[in-house]
Amino acid sequence: MNAYPLPTPHPANAHPARVYNAWLGGKDHYPVDQEAAELAAAANPTIVPSVRANRAFLGRAVRHLTSAGVRQFLDVGTGIPAAGNTHEVAQQAAPESRVVYVDNDPIVLTHARALLVSGAEGRTDYVQADARDVDTILESASRTLDLDRPVGLMLVAILQYIKDAEDPWDITRRLLERLAPGSCLVLSHPAADVTAPEVAESMRIYNERAASHASATPRTQKEVERFFEGLEILEPGVVTLTRWRPEPSDTPDDTLPMWCAVARKA
Repeated sequence: MNAYPLPTPHPANAHPARVYNAWLGGKDHYPVDQEAAELAAAANPTIVPSVRANRAFLGRAVRHLTSAGVRQFLDVGTGIPAAGNTHEVAQQAAPESRVVYVDNDPIVLTHARALLVSGAEGRTDYVQADARDVDTILESASRTLDLDRPVGLMLVAILQYIKDAEDPWDITRRLLERLAPGSCLVLSHPAADVTAPEVAESMRIYNERAASHASATPRTQKEVERFFEGLEILEPGVVTLTRWRPEPSDTPDDTLPMWCAVARKA
């Protein structure tokens, strides 16, 4: 995929979506993002394989939900487009699928509108909103999605940017609260209890270079399990990325410091 030109001037701080793009080997980032990505990866060599495994988890989860009949997805924290985006995976299996992408960075949404183009039978839409702004997200998403029917809520590698004091667990609960029964939560999150020293050091390096509102907080397995309270967690539960319903050709790697799971709202 060709890079979509970034505007100037260059920013003073790294941004999560652009750093993630650098880890994926993309071109849509600035030198400050590349520096943060390289320094964090040097402190924790599992970052790049984790980012790729996280993308693969997203694909497996979306394919599972489409096989279970879900045809609507709300992807919060879209990030700069890369291969295997939510609507591409969903519409490959179910062309009529509808996807709403949400991000708080207008540059990310500029990329999304240019590159995340729906197939003829489905639809994609884009919402500029912070993950904390639940009302705006749901009201805007309802233009495209029928919230009275099941929705796949994608919170993939996004909640680490919401501090404990801002209560990411309550934000998740409120997003799910207005979704129909049968809706599912797809979530991944950096782990504080897998290769812990390396994760702590890489997060410290990243946070030094990120704006204060974009600093990251890894969490333990128990803390991640709290996001699924009141939901039916699908097998195999809250596990490391490569343990969630791997393909036969996948090689499990429990050193990748991210937890993930999929759960269903009754």
